[in-house]
Amino acid sequence: MILLTTLISVMMVFICLTASPVAHAASTAPILQPPAFLTPLHPAGSSQSSLRRLRRNRSVPLPSIAMTSSVKEAGKDAHEAIVADRDRQAHSMGEHMRRFRIWKFTRTKQVATLGPATDTFDTIEALFLNGADVFRLNFSHGTHEEKAEFVRIIREIEKKWNHPIAILADLQGPKLRIGLFDKDPILVDGQHFRFDLQDDIGDAARVKLPHPEILETLRVGDVLLVDDGKLRMKVREAGGTYVSCTVEVGGKISSRKGVNTPTVVLPISAMSDKDRKDAVFAKSLGVDWIALSFVQRPEDIAELRQLVDGDVKLIAKVEKPSAVEKIEDIVKISDGIMVARGDLGVEMMPEDVPIIQKQIIDRCRREGRPVIVATQMLESMIDSPTPTRAEASDVATAIYDGADAVMLSGETAVGKYATETVNMQQRIIERVEGDPLYRKRIDAQVYDPARTATDAITVAARQVADLTRAKAIVVFTLGGTTVIRSSKGRPHIPVIAVTPKVKTARTLQLYWGVYPIVEEDTDTLEQSIDHMFEKGCEVARQEGICQSPDDLLVITAGLPFGTPGATNILRVCQAAGPNVWDVDSEQAHAGPPQQLRIEPLMEDSSEPDGTAFY
Repeated sequence: MILLTTLISVMMVFICLTASPVAHAASTAPILQPPAFLTPLHPAGSSQSSLRRLRRNRSVPLPSIAMTSSVKEAGKDAHEAIVADRDRQAHSMGEHMRRFRIWKFTRTKQVATLGPATDTFDTIEALFLNGADVFRLNFSHGTHEEKAEFVRIIREIEKKWNHPIAILADLQGPKLRIGLFDKDPILVDGQHFRFDLQDDIGDAARVKLPHPEILETLRVGDVLLVDDGKLRMKVREAGGTYVSCTVEVGGKISSRKGVNTPTVVLPISAMSDKDRKDAVFAKSLGVDWIALSFVQRPEDIAELRQLVDGDVKLIAKVEKPSAVEKIEDIVKISDGIMVARGDLGVEMMPEDVPIIQKQIIDRCRREGRPVIVATQMLESMIDSPTPTRAEASDVATAIYDGADAVMLSGETAVGKYATETVNMQQRIIERVEGDPLYRKRIDAQVYDPARTATDAITVAARQVADLTRAKAIVVFTLGGTTVIRSSKGRPHIPVIAVTPKVKTARTLQLYWGVYPIVEEDTDTLEQSIDHMFEKGCEVARQEGICQSPDDLLVITAGLPFGTPGATNILRVCQAAGPNVWDVDSEQAHAGPPQQLRIEPLMEDSSEPDGTAFY
């Protein structure tokens, strides 16, 4: 029986091979079957009803890529055309599958700082592939030439993977430092110590403080902190050009250590001359965000905005008590906030910092501003391949609180395990976002929208997506206004931001739950609303968000297209396209909403060459 079966199979193969040159050409190469959602929506000679039958009956074979309408002749030329056409389509399809494997959707974003440990194409690419969405350039260190090289590498990676990447330039700020010592003295509790403007080398009794604005502002009872709070002094006498202090917490004091003044608002700009030059240079590089350090008042952000005067978004770093006191006004005038817990922890009591962190996140969410939690997230991984349990809990707490992003500083800039650190933080994000308690907390903190048409459409899109169990909310945007409002509503599914502007897509990388995509031809979609809906479905299929033509999408847009905040259209479409609606499949979507868990399109976790992606 086995022999008879084998003979019949051989005869059938022989008949197929000799039938025609085209058949011979098609049979000599392996047949590649595309996923259902990548097949033509309306194959030649088929009606929409036949397409629906094909989609409902999964046992019906899909059209082979080899048998395309572009091949019309037989023989050797036909064979070459078939192979070339198959390779082209297979490569395109494989790229979509591989892209979504790598960018496994997480709502919370990662910011990674670049430095000496991550200054090559390969290391930066590894950070990106392991989960970094935004790269931070720390202008406290390095040269302008080094920063320009970082930007060049990032943009090359962005082009290679066809995925937008945001760049954040972090200005140093007016770091206040004491003068020089010949030998580092040790100060003892209770002794007196003087800060003045004299150029003499410091000793155990005094040292120069080359900041007359500080000496003029300090009053009796004010506090000075030296060397990140290791030494603490209280002013006992203020003379305008000097202050005499009582040492409350002593220790070794050395040259050029930083000084903090937690009890006063200094009458100085938040930007030094260096910061102004760095800001202008950063803008010329095309960075997407600029962060200002040691913000004390809303006017500091206004000053920076006037300087850069462009489409660069501004982040206020909250690291002084005066900024905490005016946080409401600072949040309103800024485009984003960074909770910089390093200096904030120096100038405030340690037990206050976690509470302040939660309060700032809550305020930012009310105003729809992205908020980054930074400093010492996984600090021990600078020298260790694994974090402490307390660090893992710290990252998780920021995510549970609803932060838009968590930031790595020295861990990726100078750490021995930069890639492993990004991967670890990504694992923590995925684990927390998979916890039902996380979803409950996020849902409990969705704030009332504004009484506008745009917010009404945004809220409706979230509710419709929940009820229909849609795979994504697709938002067409030019400047990102509606996408930002969608992110503020914390939907259960991805917000796919489709924009013709690369700058907008890069900026939106920092926002919670947003998956930005650049589609250059969407700036002309106002000519055809059907084309707009078709493009939304196409993008979701290509990116792998939708893995079946029956998957539902909620699409929002505004007419006239390109008018900021003019979102006035909402439509539910199946992934197959806006002109296809399968009533049977609609019933299959019935049921209670559930949290989205997007799985990779391919089961294995490595590329053919063995490269693993996490």
